Amino acid sequence: MDEPKELRQRDDTVRYDHPAGGWGSLRGIAQVIGEARPSPGALDTLMRQNKPGGHMCTSCAWTKPAKPHAFEFCENGAKATLWDLTRDRCDPGFFERHTLTELRSWTDHALEKAGRLTHPLRYDAARDRYLPCSWDEAFEGIAAELHRLPPEQTVFYTSGRASLEAAFLFQLYARLYGHNNLPDSSNMCHETTSVGLKKVIGSSVGTCVLSDFDHCDLILFFGQNTGTNSPRFLHPLKSAVDRGCRIITFNPLRERGLVEFADPQNPAQMTVADPTRISQKYLQVRPGGDIAAMAGLCKRLFEMEDTRGGVLDHEFLQQHCTGMDAFASAMREASWDEIEKVSGLRRVDLEEVAEIYATSERVVGIYGMGLTQHVHGWLNVAMLVNLLLLRGNIGREGAGVSPVRGHSNVQGQRTVGISEKPELVPLDKLAEMFDFTPPRETGRTTVEAVEGLLDGSVKGFVSLGGNFARAIPDQGRSDSAWSGLDLSVNVATKLNRSHVLVGRSAWLLPCLVRSERDGDTSPRRAVSMEDSLSHVHGSVGRRAPAAPDLRSEIAIIGGLAKATLAANPKLRWDDWTDDHGLIRDLIAEAFPDMFHDFNARLFTPGGFYRGNPARDREWKTESGRAELTTPEFLCALGETPEPGGLTLVTLRSNDQFNTTIYGFSDRLRGIEGGREVVLINPEDMQRLGLAADQRVTLESTVEDGTARRIGGLRVVPYDLPDGCVAAYYPEVNPLVPLSYHDKLSKTPAYKGVPVRIVT
Repeated sequence: MDEPKELRQRDDTVRYDHPAGGWGSLRGIAQVIGEARPSPGALDTLMRQNKPGGHMCTSCAWTKPAKPHAFEFCENGAKATLWDLTRDRCDPGFFERHTLTELRSWTDHALEKAGRLTHPLRYDAARDRYLPCSWDEAFEGIAAELHRLPPEQTVFYTSGRASLEAAFLFQLYARLYGHNNLPDSSNMCHETTSVGLKKVIGSSVGTCVLSDFDHCDLILFFGQNTGTNSPRFLHPLKSAVDRGCRIITFNPLRERGLVEFADPQNPAQMTVADPTRISQKYLQVRPGGDIAAMAGLCKRLFEMEDTRGGVLDHEFLQQHCTGMDAFASAMREASWDEIEKVSGLRRVDLEEVAEIYATSERVVGIYGMGLTQHVHGWLNVAMLVNLLLLRGNIGREGAGVSPVRGHSNVQGQRTVGISEKPELVPLDKLAEMFDFTPPRETGRTTVEAVEGLLDGSVKGFVSLGGNFARAIPDQGRSDSAWSGLDLSVNVATKLNRSHVLVGRSAWLLPCLVRSERDGDTSPRRAVSMEDSLSHVHGSVGRRAPAAPDLRSEIAIIGGLAKATLAANPKLRWDDWTDDHGLIRDLIAEAFPDMFHDFNARLFTPGGFYRGNPARDREWKTESGRAELTTPEFLCALGETPEPGGLTLVTLRSNDQFNTTIYGFSDRLRGIEGGREVVLINPEDMQRLGLAADQRVTLESTVEDGTARRIGGLRVVPYDLPDGCVAAYYPEVNPLVPLSYHDKLSKTPAYKGVPVRIVT
């Protein structure tokens, strides 16, 4: 099947000419098997993944269907599990052989490849090594440091992998200790969603459920790379296309997963049948140009309404929305020349998409970090909501706004209280339940935590998973600041960059992975997580632990809390560690609207829906209505690029998940080998006098008194919009200024950094 001309990649660029999925996906899994050397029984573990009674994947947050496929895992989900099940061990002997100074010179891939952590460890500064210790020694040592620190000078961070039960206990521990400094990985990706959607529709999460993809007739994609970041989503997309749904994508890069897909579970597509074409139309919008692109669609809708009528849903707009007059006036006055200039798209293409939208009855708007990680990311989100509201596409079957979240429980942690914003947490209820006075001061976001690290106002850092030191912006400035901490604690499964950047007192506490048994496999030891579509799933690990000394995150939180906090008969840490159902009862008591009958609904096939008022057209906004937002500008960047200027977009490769690097193949982009690359289109290469494979330096052009540059990057000719360059996250994070973030949410602007190339 030949692709339409507009869906083909250029012949003068590096590219991948095959579909996402297919045999390439199986080869990718096989390569990680060779790297990870998983222990026996790995296939049996994968067969239970994302199924009722099994464990939920630790990779992406895409939902789990009530009727799973025979293989309900994707390439990246398999990689994540196989990476967890490695036979390699990072034991005390490893640290006898390697100092932390030496380990700081290792790559991210090499650090994680050292294997599973096996023992609790404390840092010995005199020997510059981690040494084994007992759990009691770790808990007592950490508690002693916390007692010496003012609570407001500490930060408790969570990655997106911790369960709902662990997250609830962790936020309770923080507040009992005395602070709301509870940033999590959402601060670095979809906090813009939480703030933006809350502002305009009164809900901090998307409104769609899985069945909506069985009824929509148009899907609009903005800034989300499904083929790499959430490949299981390709199955409902394929099904939607097969029944006639149209998909139109706006993204700077042509990502293969949104061009075509060969279903690895479809024998015909794995042999003789053509792959499924996913996007009917693929528009390569410039970085920061999404507001302009959506303004073009809205402008055309108003033009059609003015000339022929029947385009807008006037009944819905009058009954449910506010701000229509100002928004309509702004769109009618918007200049097509400016829309084309900022978006990098042709008017004729935007008008064609608007015509398709106007004749589609049920429309879903999908987006990812391509919208959220900009200086004006919240306005990106608001503009997508504007577009959907014009035709009543929020709050009915087959329609809605659907952000695709990254890590598996990053959305759920916010649901159960991991938030630096006290107004979002039922503090009065927690005070009643646990007989204490919760702190009411607003806590630190990720950006503010790093600011505190740099200015010395943060002295203690406790991390429940993740690789915070590597994931943050301005990483080059912050690396040396970690040594100024009085305390650093990391709960982890494998070694990573954050663990070798230590404070005066540092501890590394090893935990179970989600597929491993926590004592037994009964429901009392089950945990749960929430997916991107607001469904909650139970998860039971069945693998034998990688080492006898490993503990669950819940047990580690309980041990720390018992050692740190004063005795309180309402704090039953040992009971909660032994029976996680008791924690679910607490969650149900604290959040009854969403989690009533939590234990009874835990293993509902497909998860149980926690509800969303906006889906029922109940708008929890200041106005009590859905709010149309009038954009003050059309560019989501902090400043419109000068003619000839370059904007950096950070990317994940096909061989990574967040900061975890499984290998050095970015198969779906045709890039193999090292990750020190910069992607740029041939016209910009010619304009700048660059040649393929030339080594160059990228410099940030943000002028704030700090020089930011990364050298040794290999030039790769790639199909990108003019003025756009791309490079891998987290390697180029040092180019992203800490101050360069969304204006409302403080999400770092990883998708729109002004840079120059120096030869």
